[in-house]
Amino acid sequence: MKANEAQSAWRLVEVWGDTADTGHLAWSILIGASVSIVGFLVASRILTVVVATPELARAYAMLAGLAGCLLAGVICAILFRPKREVTEGDAGDPSWREEVLDKLAAESGGLGTVADLPAAAVREMQELQLFELFAARERHSPAIVPTGNAASPVSPVQPQSTAM
Repeated sequence: MKANEAQSAWRLVEVWGDTADTGHLAWSILIGASVSIVGFLVASRILTVVVATPELARAYAMLAGLAGCLLAGVICAILFRPKREVTEGDAGDPSWREEVLDKLAAESGGLGTVADLPAAAVREMQELQLFELFAARERHSPAIVPTGNAASPVSPVQPQSTAM
């Protein structure tokens, strides 16, 4: 089984942030080029007779070639299924979440506070079960000072003036 996994792993490449099989990618390129070029050539031949000027016929033929690209995309989507596997559930070791939070906190803007989030973001984080993770991190980090917003009743912290 490991040899089969290793063999299939080398065939996978990342293209524009997505995983693709190199064989399927090559076939997709061939299908896309063929369908679009054939569409362009057929439309060019037909439109040269029908349209008044050759420039306009060529422009319409280019549109037919673009339509061929879309058709090729549909054909390839039917022939070659996605290679990614989406799994839901606990990822096992939760320490990676803490590492991600550490990296986010180290960035120039920092983590901020959950009180700064709009109500829609709070609801989404609760649905994804991430709200408590950020809230717990905030409770354990006294350096974070909430600034508050409309989604939270926390009022902003105002600096005290020192009049002399």
